[in-house]
Amino acid sequence: MTTNTVTDRTALVTGASSGIGEATAVKLHDLGYTVYGAARRVDRLKALADRGVRPLEMDVTDTESLRAGVKKIIGETGRIDVLVNNAGYGSYGAIEDVAMNEARAQFEVNVFGAAELIRLVLPHMRAQRSGTIVNVTSMGGKIYTPLGGWYHGTKFALEALSDCLRLEVKPFGIDVVVVEPGGIATEWGGIAADKLKDASGSGSYATQAAAVATSLSSPANARRNSPPRAIADAIANAVTARRPKTRYTAGFGAKPLIFIRWLLPDRAFDALIARATGLPRT
Repeated sequence: MTTNTVTDRTALVTGASSGIGEATAVKLHDLGYTVYGAARRVDRLKALADRGVRPLEMDVTDTESLRAGVKKIIGETGRIDVLVNNAGYGSYGAIEDVAMNEARAQFEVNVFGAAELIRLVLPHMRAQRSGTIVNVTSMGGKIYTPLGGWYHGTKFALEALSDCLRLEVKPFGIDVVVVEPGGIATEWGGIAADKLKDASGSGSYATQAAAVATSLSSPANARRNSPPRAIADAIANAVTARRPKTRYTAGFGAKPLIFIRWLLPDRAFDALIARATGLPRT
């Protein structure tokens, strides 16, 4: 789909300091949006600021920080047309091993932070009778991998919340879109692998953890991953479409893996994922 240049529209992109968020902020700015790129550390937003994106200090786990950010945007532009909930991270480890405070932190960032920001922007979008909310989930919101239970749980949850929200806000002229990235060339895999080794690198799940960590941080897999702009392009298509799709899937492996998950029974998919992640056979 060809995107059109827009003017007098405001977008907020979370997790904008790198990867998908940074690429999306640049893409929407190039399309003519007034873009606020949000991150916990403003110093990491200098490159975006140099491109004309407005840096915004925001911690998605801090409600006051979210309120202040939305208030600043409305005060400066008078409106908010696009919210891209992109901030998130992958915390891997056996469900038994991951401390509950870490599991809760994963949900705070990936689910509750996004939900709170949605709650804050919706009154403004309802007043405008327009707006688009983009929730960046993952192919991991449709498939599953070993030792990723808490991460996948957040993405499955955000998918469900998005579907319910879409029905709720449709009467107000607001669109809700889910974007499901596959393998993307970002820091995500390395961070997830490190957290996996910290949580389950020793003990009962050590052999599985070594295999999955290798898969997550494999240079061969990294070379196959898609650039962040693949997701930025999908988001741009969604927010500029007259009638956006409910879901956009892009990035290495996403479409075939989601299709295979739909096609195969559970046990067959279990075996496929076990082989793909290098789990030892028993």
